[in-house]
Amino acid sequence: MATASSGTAVVTLPSDTQILITREFAAPKHLVYKAWTTPELIKRWWSANRGEVTLAEVDLRVGGKWRYVMMAEGFEVGFHGEYREIVPNERIVSTEVFEGMPDAEALDTLTLAEKNGRTILTILVEHQTKVHRDAHIESGMEGGLQDALDLLEQVAISLR
Repeated sequence: MATASSGTAVVTLPSDTQILITREFAAPKHLVYKAWTTPELIKRWWSANRGEVTLAEVDLRVGGKWRYVMMAEGFEVGFHGEYREIVPNERIVSTEVFEGMPDAEALDTLTLAEKNGRTILTILVEHQTKVHRDAHIESGMEGGLQDALDLLEQVAISLR
């Protein structure tokens, strides 16, 4: 049985407009990718136990759209974007918009690399301005991110 890596994502700020997230998973990259891109599986991890995912739409193709919505403490929280580049099991480049700040579109580059059956996930979030990057960081995103990635790992492990 694989040992989970709870709360081990590393969040850094490489530039005034970037957030870099790195985390190792005790699962092969094809399972992490499947958990990241399959609507039924997204519903199991994306809320980070802070609400209930009510919508997970994924049109996984270049030019396709994605949208996730959850109810949290009586509020609807939604994010959406468009896929720009897809290399199955390796890389996804997409836009990301928090619907509460519709003018703050970011570009996310997710990369998966595997070594000895474990996956290194990196996400580079590129904001248009430092103000948008700082608002993202100050939203409390890191706590939710840690919990969501812990759940993502559990879902990926469960797919073995």
